[in-house]
Amino acid sequence: MKVLLIAEQANPEWVSVPLIGWSLSRAISRVVDAHIVTQMRNRDAFLRQGMIEGEQFTAIDSEYVAARANKVASFLRGGDGKGWTTVTAIQSLAYYAFEHELWKLFRHRIQSGEFSLVHRITPLSPTTPSILAKRLSRCGVPFFLGPLNGGLPWPSGFEDRRRAEGDWLSYLRFVYRLLPGRTSTLKHTSKIIAGSGATAAQIPKRYQSKVVRIAENGIDPQRFSKTRVRSASIPLIGVFVGRLVPYKCPDVLIRSAADLVRRGRLKLVFVGDGPMREELDEIALSLELADGVQFVGWMEHSLVQDILVESDFLALPSIREFGGGVVLEAMACGLPVVVANYGGPAELVEPGTGIKVDFNDAQSLEENLKNALVFLTENPTILDSMSIQARDHILAHFTWAAKARDIVALYSGGSASGPAQR
Repeated sequence: MKVLLIAEQANPEWVSVPLIGWSLSRAISRVVDAHIVTQMRNRDAFLRQGMIEGEQFTAIDSEYVAARANKVASFLRGGDGKGWTTVTAIQSLAYYAFEHELWKLFRHRIQSGEFSLVHRITPLSPTTPSILAKRLSRCGVPFFLGPLNGGLPWPSGFEDRRRAEGDWLSYLRFVYRLLPGRTSTLKHTSKIIAGSGATAAQIPKRYQSKVVRIAENGIDPQRFSKTRVRSASIPLIGVFVGRLVPYKCPDVLIRSAADLVRRGRLKLVFVGDGPMREELDEIALSLELADGVQFVGWMEHSLVQDILVESDFLALPSIREFGGGVVLEAMACGLPVVVANYGGPAELVEPGTGIKVDFNDAQSLEENLKNALVFLTENPTILDSMSIQARDHILAHFTWAAKARDIVALYSGGSASGPAQR
């Protein structure tokens, strides 16, 4: 079996989707004979990893469209870190050019039977069609799509945060169904890998038989090799990792923890930066929490684990998180997690590895999160047993190697297995 892996976004030196694209495509290529196709912007990073151009990967230059699309997206999004639905929509339109160039370059090799299968790993968005699906079907070459993730609806009671995020286009998200190639993509795709329950639910009923669940995020044990060194004691140390933006609710975390912080039972460490930083400083000051809330700013991805292993738990009250890679990274370091019970992070947390906080509006999120934090401060030793279970769970089911084996099993007509597929 020889597989053509499409990872338009794939870069070992970046985070988020590009890191997923790189990690998964490399893991799969260690299991089967594979050739990776990526965008030209990633070429130098591939070469720095010792990849052989032309033999192991091909970089396609679609910047004549992608560069313009990025400028348009930057203008329309309403500020750095905002309007992600708008950015995704513009990138989906630009992606047509990438697949057009790919088909011109690989058409004859595909038609000659060189590749047993074509698998598009990125883009992750379920709104991005493929012009290749139908063409591959005519050639008798199976087409795999995913893991797809995105489109998580905004929960009710958070319209203020939706507006603060500049996510006006999400009101019109249904329009993606009219994009050229949308129906053809679903019809001619052999397998649709969905990274979350919300994404799986977006696939029309007539195509549900093609859907298999595999979370899109994974862990490289070499990147996250350190393990929590603390034994839980008062004050507990809770850490938040991510952009300081409205939908991640860092302000809710501070307010929920305020009483515990003032009483010296809990400390909070925030890793990351963003447009809410000044507001969060003011909230901490007004609540007299200056000694118990620390903002360390942005850190290199490889250094984040140094903060994690010195903490007791990760707190992520995000109310619109698609994947939740930071949750896997924290658990890989032996940190139990406290997450809002909605979206991707909640699907990653098994009993004994963390706490899922139920909510139906902003007030209930704050109240229930406070209750969870109080429970942990009253029962700190439970964190030590959760720590072991969290790390074991991730290393057993969420390494990139384990994920690659599950996907290759699908290539061969087998079925994926394990918690990542629920």
